[in-house]
Amino acid sequence: MFKKLSALLLISAFSLALLSGCSGGKQIVIGSKNFTESEILAEMMAQLIEKNTDIKVERKINMGGTLVCFEAIKKGQIDLYPEYTGTGLMEELKLPVNNNPDEVYQTVSKEFQEQFQITWLKELGFNNTYALAMPAELAESNNIKTISDLVPYSKNYVFGGEQEFFNRDDGYSGLTSTYGLTFKDTAKMDPSLKYQAVSQGQIQVTDAFATDGQLKALSLTILKDDKNFFPPYYAAPIIRDDTLKKYPELEDLLNKLGGLIDDQTMQDLNYKADTEKQSIEQVATDFLTANGLIS
Repeated sequence: MFKKLSALLLISAFSLALLSGCSGGKQIVIGSKNFTESEILAEMMAQLIEKNTDIKVERKINMGGTLVCFEAIKKGQIDLYPEYTGTGLMEELKLPVNNNPDEVYQTVSKEFQEQFQITWLKELGFNNTYALAMPAELAESNNIKTISDLVPYSKNYVFGGEQEFFNRDDGYSGLTSTYGLTFKDTAKMDPSLKYQAVSQGQIQVTDAFATDGQLKALSLTILKDDKNFFPPYYAAPIIRDDTLKKYPELEDLLNKLGGLIDDQTMQDLNYKADTEKQSIEQVATDFLTANGLIS
């Protein structure tokens, strides 16, 4: 009786282990930072994988800032998330500013591979770098199209931006020194308040990211960085090497997004989520469907 009971228990334990292993199946974890654009890109990647493979995707959307996501992928807590070349270069590798987009991509690709066993896939196409923005009507009335065009008018304008922009090497001090800008005054404020301040006329010029949806919502013009001061921040998926070894099909699949999203397209996608209040899931689905990547 004891032998029969032991055998039954052994079979049950084996069956449970087998079922447990099968229930795990193929699965990856995709993360994102805590802002709309990163969430949209992560959701695009998730849907692209789910619709074209038998891999299940766990989403860890809106995880936090760069440090949170970067530590998570290094530790294997997530497999994949959208990152920016300039962020990889300066914040994660702690290397000096470089304004050459190709060199930055080659550097981060090489160093991430060697130091962290993380692969940079193809760039998505848009450059979410810093930019200067001002009301389109004001810019047009003074024929201000570039940052150099702004110089003679800057003494009449107040510049407002978030605290971080005033503290960065690629921020306010370097910008004003490079171009010879002299603003009437400056205002440091929470990022959520700067666009409101522009719309209310409290400031006339602000720092922005090139793909911010608020630029479209408030009819703001981005001034051309004619001296190429701001470093490149091209977006791309980054993925753990061990994940690629396990699921090699992900490289070609995710690379289908390469070069597909330009600055204006990303700005429009952000606008749909932030201003039109479409869900992140719907924005991602519509884009992938329109480009024939899912059906």
